Amino acid sequence: MRTSTDDGAPTPRSLYTLPARVVSLLAAGAFSLVMTFYPQALIGESGAPAHAALLLSMWGIGAGFVHGVGFVPRHALLRLLLGPIAAWLLMPLAAVWLAAGQP
Repeated sequence: MRTSTDDGAPTPRSLYTLPARVVSLLAAGAFSLVMTFYPQALIGESGAPAHAALLLSMWGIGAGFVHGVGFVPRHALLRLLLGPIAAWLLMPLAAVWLAAGQP
C-alpha cells in the first residue's frame, strides 16, 4: 500500500485538502470542548469512567488536531495513526461507546 507519492505528498490527496482538514479540526475541537465542559458524559452507569473509550477518544482527538492543522508525519506508521482516517473512525466510535454507557 502506497502512502505517499514520489514527491512526498500523502495519498490519497483528497484526504489532505482544506475541507477535509477543517472537518478534522472542528470535530476534534468539539470533542475537546464536550470533554472539558461536560465531563459527566465520560462516566458510565457504574460510576466509573470508560477508560478504553477515553483512550480511543483522546487518540481520535489528537489525530484530528494533527490532521486539522495540516501536519503530515513523514513516517508511514505515524501517518496512519495520526491521519484523517484514524481521527474520523475513532472519534465517532468513542462517542457511541460513551453514549452507550458501557465501562
